[in-house]
Amino acid sequence: MNRAVRPAVLNSHSNPFNLMTALFHSTPIFDRSRPTHWDSGGGAYRDSSKVMNLMMPTSSARKGHFRAFRVSHTRAESNPDATSSSSSSVAFQSTGKTRKINFCQLCGGPTKHEIPDGEEKMRAICTLCGRIAYENPKMVVGCLIEHDNNILLCKRKIHPSYGLWTLPAGYMEIGESAAEGAIRETWEEANAEVEVMSPFAQLDIPLIGQTYVIFLAKLKRPHFSPGPESSDCRLFSLDDIPFDSLAFSSMLVTLNLYIEDRKVGRPKFHYGTINKRPGTSPSDIRAYTLDHYLES
Repeated sequence: MNRAVRPAVLNSHSNPFNLMTALFHSTPIFDRSRPTHWDSGGGAYRDSSKVMNLMMPTSSARKGHFRAFRVSHTRAESNPDATSSSSSSVAFQSTGKTRKINFCQLCGGPTKHEIPDGEEKMRAICTLCGRIAYENPKMVVGCLIEHDNNILLCKRKIHPSYGLWTLPAGYMEIGESAAEGAIRETWEEANAEVEVMSPFAQLDIPLIGQTYVIFLAKLKRPHFSPGPESSDCRLFSLDDIPFDSLAFSSMLVTLNLYIEDRKVGRPKFHYGTINKRPGTSPSDIRAYTLDHYLES
């Protein structure tokens, strides 16, 4: 498919929806002209060309299309479905922690920790070469794969969360787009060839410096098997998803959002910040709040 790539121009007014819209338009991996199988009865997308109309308002006629909440979806350990909310404008605040860097990553010299001129955050600065160490979040990309009203999950054969279920996902590599990374991770973990249909969710986890980007996808062929990092791969109906054995909070949030979309019979794009309770392990999947939630 030949199509001119529109560059994404991001500035201080950019938001996650601008980013995902730019990615969707500029990555030739998507074929939005191809109809898909979602309808209000079956719960899958009717037409992926309509997904973009849901993602980002680009005209005055679409003003107010996004619903923005300052919502705290509190999942207590005893009740994963409990929510608490207060309606006001979204106010973002950094909640992440940075690790202490004692030596320069360039020359190996000792570092001092102070706020550089013109900046606001404490940084590790090399006392020999003056290099400032900047830490950036890692992007985790993956696929939520629909097949015959079932969802493909993989059982992890590595730590953390050994033996627990997850969507096929992993760290994005240098030199690939988010969609390409999600396709690669799906092949590596499930030996499955997929076609990415649309972005589904972006979930930030500031405490551990990660951002999840999950795409809706479908199998090109109905074949899959465990990869080196998986002990099992299986299709689950929505009623049989092993919510008590999921690997990460991000998987719990993603699958709950997907089920809600299926109930209303139309796709949405979701953004939120997962604030993990400090000191909890990755397997404490209900120890979080979902804040700054936005949906298309």
